[in-house]
Amino acid sequence: MKSTIKEAITIRETSKPEFETLAVSDITSKYYNTIQFELAQFISSYYFSSISEALALFIPFESTSLRGIDDEAIQNGLPRICNPRSDEKKQSITSLPTLTAAQQKALKEIEAYQRSLLFGVTGAGKTEIFIHLMAQTLEDGKNVIMLMPEIALTPQMSKRLSKYFGNSVAMWHSKLTKKQKENILSRIASGEIRIIAGARSALFVPLDSIGLIIVDEEHDDSYKSMTRPRYHARDVAVLMAEKIGAKAVLASATPSVASYYKYPLIRLKEAYISTAKSYKFIGGDSVNRECINALKETLIQDEQAIVFLPTRGNFKYLYCSSCGTTHKCPFCSVGMALHRNHKHLRCHYCGYTEQIAQSCSQCGYAPLSSERIGTKEAIDMINEELPDAKVAQFDKDSITTPKKLDSALSQLANKEIDILVGTQMLSKGHDYPDITLSIIMGLDYMLGLADYRAKERAISLLFQIAGRSGRTKDAIVYIQSSHGHFFEPFLSDYELFLRDELEFRQIASYPPFISMARVLIAHAKVDMAEKQLSDTLERLKRFNDIEIIGHGKAPVEKIASRYRYHILLRSKSKKALLTALHSVAKRGIEIDMDPVDFS
Repeated sequence: MKSTIKEAITIRETSKPEFETLAVSDITSKYYNTIQFELAQFISSYYFSSISEALALFIPFESTSLRGIDDEAIQNGLPRICNPRSDEKKQSITSLPTLTAAQQKALKEIEAYQRSLLFGVTGAGKTEIFIHLMAQTLEDGKNVIMLMPEIALTPQMSKRLSKYFGNSVAMWHSKLTKKQKENILSRIASGEIRIIAGARSALFVPLDSIGLIIVDEEHDDSYKSMTRPRYHARDVAVLMAEKIGAKAVLASATPSVASYYKYPLIRLKEAYISTAKSYKFIGGDSVNRECINALKETLIQDEQAIVFLPTRGNFKYLYCSSCGTTHKCPFCSVGMALHRNHKHLRCHYCGYTEQIAQSCSQCGYAPLSSERIGTKEAIDMINEELPDAKVAQFDKDSITTPKKLDSALSQLANKEIDILVGTQMLSKGHDYPDITLSIIMGLDYMLGLADYRAKERAISLLFQIAGRSGRTKDAIVYIQSSHGHFFEPFLSDYELFLRDELEFRQIASYPPFISMARVLIAHAKVDMAEKQLSDTLERLKRFNDIEIIGHGKAPVEKIASRYRYHILLRSKSKKALLTALHSVAKRGIEIDMDPVDFS
């Protein structure tokens, strides 16, 4: 049989096995250094992938094109990089952005820690601090990696970094062509590129002498890979920085509860440009008259607006359009998913089911709703009421390439767009200087999702969307929600929410106070999937230090003709949880440590 193997990775030398093997036709000059290999081993073990899948994340070094390679080390096993002398790589940056007193204080505090969390309000000038940190790192002869949650953020950041660091900056992401990647790798090897910025894959480029790793918008779930290896780039970045002795800086206007709990905190409480922002809670669950009137007034003032809708999920929940309450599981405090085919509601944490409710358990209103409008429907409604408005769609359906993204942001900057309507992409840290109105829809729906982080996700999104407006002028934020009583106390203080949420999670035994994992089983035959679920549960029950908190059909019950079941686990001991999971890990079972998606 003709082999399809084109390339393989040699991990270690061993004796020839009994089965037939192919002859090695060529040995390349590419290699993984010690740190890359150690991180790959960690990813393979902790995130339950093969070592080859973990190594495939990393781009190997090229021994013929780098200075200072220890050839003897390469021949004797894992190679090591002999870094060029620091004085050869030092770079002096003459022009840097001026920092305010608050920014200077934050910079000094960051310098005192090996890893820290920069918690600054939207518009506080975190990027200016990053630039100063980068300049210091380059002057010390070290290099920099900066992570952003999505490709959508790279055009603006590329312009800002290039202004100060010129050709020593390169943006790295999955949309680059092979030729573009090869060009960047060549420039890294020659020492021209000192700063790599981009999405999570930027963490794995072959950049030596790294002195600083920045993880911007660290709260964003886009840092978590949804396919094997299911690693979290933020957490791997912190581990990598620790291994190589680099500084790790996480940053966000709405830091994750976990990072707020784990890392030293540096605060920036005031925006760089002081503006007033007011909030107004409105009713309904669509583009209603209040929304249209607010948009009309904004257009009259020759200003711009954004309208946010949550993405359409894979499964639905019943919620009350009168009081905004989502029908929740009595045992788990999360929303129960609607299964119309089976005519019941189900909790995807504990498996509890009940008949489909006809009226709201809180206020008695009927009927309950499960439908939400999409981006296109919202645009049609706005166009019908405001035919002269220039309305644009801003989501993953419409912004499919970096070029389209750059074009949309340029049109917004040039006032060729009046109203931007979109989904989560609107929250990704873009700078929209002339937006004075934000309309946020769908938060009540998000509050009811079957996710222990539902409150965190909803209020973080509110802050992020609200933060896109009022950057240079006073702004107003319309929040379509019946839960103003929940959101209102935190509108001026996100940290108050973080403290409140930490208290809840400690009582309810959720991360960061325990470790959590999800086991996903999928099979083309439903009886085989059910048997594998049963067998896996029996094996897991033998371990005393873990808790099975839920099991059954996955929220999305079938994908690609494969029936899906899942098990949710938690433990106070990460080691105990990993031991139990490794005992059941095998072909046909996906294991997700520290899950952020439960569909």
